[in-house]
Amino acid sequence: MPLVRFSVSLDKNLVAEFDRKIKAERCPTRSKAVGDLIRATLVQTEWQAGQEVVGAIVLVYDHHKRDILQRLTDVQHDCHHAILSTQHIHLDHDNCLEIVAVHGKPDEIAAIVTRLKAVKGLKHVSLAAGTTGVRLP
Repeated sequence: MPLVRFSVSLDKNLVAEFDRKIKAERCPTRSKAVGDLIRATLVQTEWQAGQEVVGAIVLVYDHHKRDILQRLTDVQHDCHHAILSTQHIHLDHDNCLEIVAVHGKPDEIAAIVTRLKAVKGLKHVSLAAGTTGVRLP
């Protein structure tokens, strides 16, 4: 892939703060860090534009809570068209982490997240928004 050089003028303090951040994150170069920021913005645009996307819904819950597993399974079966896979991890005697890989339009995925958040007994629900990679170089 051919590279393009371009110049950007920024406030000196902003650049210093950016350099500290990328150094702490062990990013090898400013170019890599700027490219990562651009890609992150493009992924947000895909979600806002309603394009086909992917993501991971992260759930944490106490598996001893009454009927929680059945309610989570019911939601997942109702939404099987958008669910690629699930992974269930035992964190300790009581708590489980479940990761639900999803694929589809952002509004479909948001509806799944909303339904899962409504399940009583969940300790945490979050969505990691991703991209199919088709529209990113």
